Amino acid sequence: MKSEVRNSESAIRRVLVCFAVKEEAGAFRKPMADNTGVSILVTGIGQDNSRSKLLERLGEFTPAFVLTCGFAGGLDPALTSGEVVFSTDNASLRARLTMAGAKPVKFYCAPRIATTVAEKAGLRCATGADAVEMESETIQKICSERRIPCATVRVISDAANENLPLDFNQLSKSDLSLDFGKLAWAIAKSPGKIPPLLRLQKNCRRAATRLAELLAKVVAPGQSNL
Repeated sequence: MKSEVRNSESAIRRVLVCFAVKEEAGAFRKPMADNTGVSILVTGIGQDNSRSKLLERLGEFTPAFVLTCGFAGGLDPALTSGEVVFSTDNASLRARLTMAGAKPVKFYCAPRIATTVAEKAGLRCATGADAVEMESETIQKICSERRIPCATVRVISDAANENLPLDFNQLSKSDLSLDFGKLAWAIAKSPGKIPPLLRLQKNCRRAATRLAELLAKVVAPGQSNL
C-alpha cells in the first residue's frame, strides 16, 4: 500500500518548493491549492532542519526540480525590500526565473540571523554575497548529489540599510523556531519596539506575496519539464 501511495505521489507531485517557515509559504499555498503538480515543504529554520525534512520528502518521490524559497536579508545596498532574487546552476531554471522577473545574485547561507546594518556590512565584506539566508546551501548540496535541478529563490525582507527591531537569535528555541514567550517578554520590556515590529510584519507579508506571484509563474501547469 505504501509503495502505491508513493508511486501515486510521484506521478502527480512534479515540483518541490521548500520554505523554512509557514509565514513564508502562506501566500504561495493559496494559488497552489488546486495545482497537483506542486508539493510544498516547510522545513524549519537552518540547515539541520532543512536537511532532515528534505531527505524525508525525497524518500517519497523525486521531483523534476526543487526551489528553496523564503525571505533573505539584503547585503547589497542596491537590493530593496520586496525584490526577488535567485541563484542556480541550471540553465533552464535560470532562464525561467529571469523571465519571471527575478534577479541573479550570490547568497551566503548563515548559521544565524543577520540583525544589524553593521552585521550585514561585515558579511558583505567577508563573503562578497548579495543576500543572506539560512537553509539553501544544504538543499542545493543534496539536490546536486542526486542530480535534481535546484534554484534558491528568495525575496528581500529587510534591506542592507535596515536593522531588525529585535535580535531574533536571542528569541529562538533550540530548534531555531521563534519562542513566542521570549518575544512577548522582550516586547513587554521595550514597548517602543512594537511599531517597528508591525512594520516588519507588514513588509514580510508584502514580500511573501511578491515571492508567491513570481513562483506561480515558474511552476505554472506545464512548466515542470526542464
